[in-house]
Amino acid sequence: MSNPAPTKSASATPAPSRYRPETRLVHSGTIRSEFGETSEAVFLTQGYVYDSAEQCEARFKGEDPGYIYSRYSNPTISMFERRMIDLEGAEAGRSTATGMAAVTTAILAPLRAGDHVVAAKAMFGSCRYVVEDLLPRYGIQSTLVDGLDLDQWQRAVRPNTKSFFLESPTNPTLDVLDISAIAEIAHAGGARLIVDNVFATPIWQSPLTLGADVVVYSATKHIDGQGRCLGGMILSSEAFVAEHLHTFMRQTGPSLSPFNAWVLLKGLETLALRVRAQTDNAAKVADALARHPKVSRLIYPGREDHPQAALVRKQMRAGSTLVGFEVKGGKPAAFRTLNALKLACISNNLGDAKSIVTHPATTTHQRLTPDARAELGISDGFIRFSAGLEHADDLIEDLHTALEKA
Repeated sequence: MSNPAPTKSASATPAPSRYRPETRLVHSGTIRSEFGETSEAVFLTQGYVYDSAEQCEARFKGEDPGYIYSRYSNPTISMFERRMIDLEGAEAGRSTATGMAAVTTAILAPLRAGDHVVAAKAMFGSCRYVVEDLLPRYGIQSTLVDGLDLDQWQRAVRPNTKSFFLESPTNPTLDVLDISAIAEIAHAGGARLIVDNVFATPIWQSPLTLGADVVVYSATKHIDGQGRCLGGMILSSEAFVAEHLHTFMRQTGPSLSPFNAWVLLKGLETLALRVRAQTDNAAKVADALARHPKVSRLIYPGREDHPQAALVRKQMRAGSTLVGFEVKGGKPAAFRTLNALKLACISNNLGDAKSIVTHPATTTHQRLTPDARAELGISDGFIRFSAGLEHADDLIEDLHTALEKA
């Protein structure tokens, strides 16, 4: 490699394995300059200066460690990557400009024409576009399955199957898929399992320990979690990064900006605190909405009435910051509810310090046909609620008041 691998920390930070996640989120991966700054430095530079032409040549040959160009690597980006690697318990990882850049790169980079991908039907609309529409353009076949049905995963495997892809919990209906069982099916068929862990966050779920080979995040969500910037992350083995990601990303350039990397670093310091508080709020909101007469369906992974409650207890450390609920009366009632809210913002983001509501049928999943949405349980009355850091009682009062307009 011609730049410092993000898996090799240049800091004097003690070995991260000694510490719990909260401590790693504050200290891991820090690189201090000769000025000894407390906060991580932002290295806003495109390129780097070499001591000699010989050193420059050695850098490009990969014989001399150091930075070459910030499309390849950058000290601030390296700090963010190292901290995410240590948090996730991965061997290696690479950051990207957005969450979808992470998903697309993780799926596409290892594949070639003639390969086959199996993916769960229940996923973010853009992820489904990549699997269902984009891959076939390059001669890569794809099959969509009911992610909850292990037999469908098994039957979908072909001799040329190279990757499985899933979200758990799913967007937006919060189904929880059996990562360990699906990983076993993938590995038996010679495929890798890629897991989008955004809805669980690294605080509540660790897909790599459950058998997944690759984990992807939209760092835009909980990792920043304050509505400031975009970013993504791919976490896996050193071999996966070296063989599939390093050259692909260097040449195609889905790079995270150093400034965004710095913002995300500062977001990581409070990630555990925010996710715990948001999860507590989501659980209270779910309990309150479950009893509301205008709510016909309530989905929350932390409740005993969740369809996969036993699996949630087995594979997650807690629920989610997301709640799904269906308002009686379809789209008109859902829109009246959304428009009457005073605290929760109507937006298509999630994992923010501010509570956010989304109508998936007309936003994140609008490109799907009505039949496809119905198959996934995304009705016209369905609302996705992302709990923020407000007081839970205020959120509940706001939702109850809005539902009176439904």
